[in-house]
Amino acid sequence: MGNENNNSKAKIVAVSTSPLTGTKKNNILQGILMENYGLLGDGHADKQTNRQLSLLAIESIQKMRDLGLDVNPGDFAENITTEGIILKDLPVGTKITLGISSLLEVTQIGKECHSPCEIGRTIGNCIMPTDGIFCKVLVGGKIRVGDKLEAN
Repeated sequence: MGNENNNSKAKIVAVSTSPLTGTKKNNILQGILMENYGLLGDGHADKQTNRQLSLLAIESIQKMRDLGLDVNPGDFAENITTEGIILKDLPVGTKITLGISSLLEVTQIGKECHSPCEIGRTIGNCIMPTDGIFCKVLVGGKIRVGDKLEAN
């Protein structure tokens, strides 16, 4: 088997936003990342936090689907759903390039879940505490579904 974190085919499969925190997000075709802020129009965007943007792999969502749950990108309140890279294995400090010009820095792997969040109440289980990652936006720009991403 090859390297599971081979970046060559990694891409964005969904961009999702919601004005509120801790809720399912709506999928949009493209979004604007703002430097040191997050995804424009999203409730998690904030200059004061190191969790400006959340990412979750479609491979993690598929694990939940395999358990019989009807879940989709955005259902776990993630901003960006990726494919082709094992996000939870990236160390804090890893830089991720998205699309043409955007650059993120991984600031946190997983999170402590609040007693239970909307996702946990609705679905019965949340994978963000183990599989989700959080990033700070170092360089903003437009991102869209289908854009490549690369961890460096």
